Amino acid sequence: MMSWNELPWELIHTDPQPAALHMALDEIITQEVSDGTRAPTLRIWEWQEAAVVIGRFQSLRNEIEADAAAHHGIRVVRRISGGGAMFIEPGNTITYSLSVPKQFVAGMTFQESYEFLDSWVIEALREIGIDAWYQPLNDITSAGGKIGGAAQARRGNAVLHHVTMAYDIDADKMLEVLRIGKEKLSDKGTTSAKKRVDPIRSQTGMSREAVIEAMLDVFRKKTALKPSTLDASTLEQAEKLARDRFLSNEWTQLVP
Repeated sequence: MMSWNELPWELIHTDPQPAALHMALDEIITQEVSDGTRAPTLRIWEWQEAAVVIGRFQSLRNEIEADAAAHHGIRVVRRISGGGAMFIEPGNTITYSLSVPKQFVAGMTFQESYEFLDSWVIEALREIGIDAWYQPLNDITSAGGKIGGAAQARRGNAVLHHVTMAYDIDADKMLEVLRIGKEKLSDKGTTSAKKRVDPIRSQTGMSREAVIEAMLDVFRKKTALKPSTLDASTLEQAEKLARDRFLSNEWTQLVP
């Protein structure tokens, strides 16, 4: 197993961007890591719009209340990785991606790779007072409830691992837009549905920015993390991919 400090990590943390561009950036950056033209990358997302991000293999109709999403002005996008739907509002979530060479997790099972790639975040959450742990296969949870979920995609010689965590969630709106509470938790009631995702803010009282900085502090202890930027070529490719695929009805409404 490789250690975190064996890789030359770069950090990308830009101004808020639209949901489809985030989907495209994950794919382009991971492909660049696969090609060897970009160093292993940690990207912290900032959201320009409210969104629901559904997994690559999910049915849009089964997961989303389309009328409610439209009513609230929520963009629905499909990502390239598996996993479940994520409800996003700017400032209320903490989302990050790791794009790493596949040798970084060589020899690991999928479960082991999830646990390994989330280990630094769990360490950071514990340092700020949250009793957090990894819950197989792809959750970060706590005594107060689920905090976030991870998903992965393999592209060539690289692995994309991304996580969305709830900082301060509007549970009522989430349950209007996602169909999850109605099918999975109808026997337990809305209160139980709301408790499934417990915001970081309620457990720490810290600002979102302070939580992200605490996460980065732990990452910097493990690596020689250097700030980086999105060069013009990467951004141009991602913007084209966002237009051509991630904003298209053909992709979003895909029936796996």
